[in-house]
Amino acid sequence: MTATSLVLDIPPARPDQSASAMREKLSLHTDAWDLAMDLANGIEEIIVIDTRRHDHYIAGHIPGAISLPHGEMTAERLALLDRSRVYISYCDGIGCNGSTWGAFKLASAGLRVKELLGGLDFWKRDGHPVATGPSVGSLRNHTLTSCGC
Repeated sequence: MTATSLVLDIPPARPDQSASAMREKLSLHTDAWDLAMDLANGIEEIIVIDTRRHDHYIAGHIPGAISLPHGEMTAERLALLDRSRVYISYCDGIGCNGSTWGAFKLASAGLRVKELLGGLDFWKRDGHPVATGPSVGSLRNHTLTSCGC
């Protein structure tokens, strides 16, 4: 009896289709390592948005992130944001959709946005520092450990 492949039941896309799809995926998301590198290197085009409630932000947030809960993202508040920047939205992690709501609202307001994969949970799993309290903090010139991927 010949086994059938569940993986190959639907054939893979052509290489050009895969490349296009993966590029699209990368245009929508970033990961903790890439974000940490950019923050440590002082890339000013990026602004990190913590989309959780402010009390969660104070308990612990990505250094450099600003608190803008997705539930408080009004047209008036979003109109004040710099259109030349790229916004990275995050929340607790994969069990939370606050970053998705935040990214949706930011993009709907005409802003460029990427969502942080895994949120604060994956940030911590990668061993990156967390800032506490109301201060934004910074990763500028921070030495990072090596990436596992």
